[in-house]
Amino acid sequence: MGAAARKPVAALLPIWLICLVCASRAGAQPYIGVNYGEVADNLPSPDETAKLLKSTSISKVRLYGVDAGLIRALAGSEISVVVGVSNGDIPSLAADPAAASRWLAANVLPFVPATTISAVAVGNEVLESGDASLAAALLPAMQNLRAAAVAAGDGAAGIRFSTVNTMGVMAQSEPPSTGAFHPDVAPQLQQILAFLSRTSAPFMINPYPWFAYQSDPRPETLAFCLFQPNAGRVDGGSRIRYTNMFDAQLDAVKSALVRAGYGSVDIVVAETGWPTKGDAGEPGATAENARAYVSNLVAHLRSGAGTPLMPGKSVETYLFALYDEDLKPGPTSERSFGLYHTDLTMAYDAGLTSSAPAGGGGAAQPKQAGGWCVARDGASDAELQADLDYACSQVGVDCGAIQPGGACFEPSTVRAHAAYAMNQLYQAAGRHPWNCDFRASATLTSENPSYGACVYTGGGQ
Repeated sequence: MGAAARKPVAALLPIWLICLVCASRAGAQPYIGVNYGEVADNLPSPDETAKLLKSTSISKVRLYGVDAGLIRALAGSEISVVVGVSNGDIPSLAADPAAASRWLAANVLPFVPATTISAVAVGNEVLESGDASLAAALLPAMQNLRAAAVAAGDGAAGIRFSTVNTMGVMAQSEPPSTGAFHPDVAPQLQQILAFLSRTSAPFMINPYPWFAYQSDPRPETLAFCLFQPNAGRVDGGSRIRYTNMFDAQLDAVKSALVRAGYGSVDIVVAETGWPTKGDAGEPGATAENARAYVSNLVAHLRSGAGTPLMPGKSVETYLFALYDEDLKPGPTSERSFGLYHTDLTMAYDAGLTSSAPAGGGGAAQPKQAGGWCVARDGASDAELQADLDYACSQVGVDCGAIQPGGACFEPSTVRAHAAYAMNQLYQAAGRHPWNCDFRASATLTSENPSYGACVYTGGGQ
């Protein structure tokens, strides 16, 4: 779902943003990036965008081309940049190594090492374009560009060269253990994977649970896509129970890489997101669902849990997108993926605001909600049982206290056990208000629910 296919009046910087950029970027997350699409006529200036990015925990930006203004505005920052080669440039770069050297000299070398350019995405969704000649030119273009970078040395030698794919390269992705690449692209992809493996470059893919929900718009699918409590889906091959679509899609890609003989190639999520608005035929396109998906994804990445097939490591992930793009064709959703409006205000709170260091002069991240998360009055036992099962299945959540003999086993009711488990997940996930939602079956309280020997974690502000 690249910028060309879907997805400039400048605004004055608000005072809060000017203050925030004075703060340290100690809160930057090395695995959280964002896509900067430019199919719009109202984007803020490069300097304003750079200041906005520095006020967040975002540490990486992916461009669909080469925006010299923004790249220069990020010089000296801790934010790295992925630049893009347009699909139209691929044939000439593949045919002539000198053309690749000229491209690098014009689009990379002027900016390094002042700005960190971590990777070059050669083309966007080329293998799924249906253009056989363009697909055939992809690997030679990547090879020529990397050879030019190695020859240039210094700041260019360590740049990785890859290409971005949609989930359309997959012939099968459900259940995850059956993941395999489509035979139409497998021969070329096999050669590309060999190049990626040899050069320690990642396989870049665009998993969108949003699209999975469009094809199966049931409440249980929405909960699965939004990282909300759900019964989970058991992979019949691996016997792994998946509790969210993001992990399931990534593990399907991992399975495909293993089948292709390149299981050691890292995966980078080049795009993923959820729209805040949509047309009548686009169920689930709401600001609340967008906030739920992105904030829960960010919390999942921060947990370091990884996926069942890639445990203990957060996958480098680029959120789509920094701003809405008002000139994009297609349905309303295509123009509505922005984390921020172009007046630099949040579309919703995704939990990406950096915090200032102790004693620093910058404005701090909004306080965590604190307190405790408990079952809401009126929530049914069926709802609470689903919440209980979900919370206890999450990494970092210890439900031992509500097992027989545990300090919180009595009273042995679904409501009591669910309240304990929901609070455990709320505390582990960061104590943000959205961590205590559970499809409206939970609520925050300032009254300590602990009793006797049963101690509920939390209470700090």
